[in-house]
Amino acid sequence: MPRFGKKYRKAVEGVDLSQRYSVEEAVEKSLAAAFAKFDETVDVALALGVDPKYSDQMVRGAVSLPHGLGKTVRVAVFCKGEKEAEALAAGADYAGGQELVAKIKEGWLDFDAAVATPDVMALVGQVGRVLGPRGLMPNAKTGTVTFEVANAVKELKAGRVDFKVDKAGVLHAPLGKVSFGPAKILDNLKALLEAVNRLKPSAAKGTYMKNMAVSTTMGPGFKVDVSLIKKFIEG
Repeated sequence: MPRFGKKYRKAVEGVDLSQRYSVEEAVEKSLAAAFAKFDETVDVALALGVDPKYSDQMVRGAVSLPHGLGKTVRVAVFCKGEKEAEALAAGADYAGGQELVAKIKEGWLDFDAAVATPDVMALVGQVGRVLGPRGLMPNAKTGTVTFEVANAVKELKAGRVDFKVDKAGVLHAPLGKVSFGPAKILDNLKALLEAVNRLKPSAAKGTYMKNMAVSTTMGPGFKVDVSLIKKFIEG
């Protein structure tokens, strides 16, 4: 039986966590229940009706949130030649090829997102086992393997979110900070849900968006009535 602290218990006092709310209500209640002294991140968990063990049911993509994430994103760009200067001019924190890979092999991972040009992917593959599990491996499907490094860097810096369902078919993604307030969080959530909806695999049968909950870093999760998600997306 999990034990919760006093602040958590106070936050959920009188709240029925089994109830399902509209998307707007779930976001508002989640923000109201935040109690940490720091500016908590608002997260969404979305269970999809897919089986990721089949490649034609994998849901993976990226979306630029209209209000960003409210945090500084450190971007590393794997490239060579004139692309290094282009990446740095666009705001990349690090740019290079063999020297970055060598640093990673030594344990360096002081970045939050990575971009790579196609011509250096064989080099990046040398540290794939390090970057992959941490969600840092550049991928063409999310637009992070590209020669358009300036655009990729600017999108990541502005608050682009890469998302991917886990083995259980659940997608987790950040939506911003509690200090954003309900309106901005809802805008970001709508952008994310629109992107996920567009990526519905043709092989997925039945209900696509099965369950959803919104929570903050330390707070409880508020469940959403999934029958209202379509109305929210189209509204």
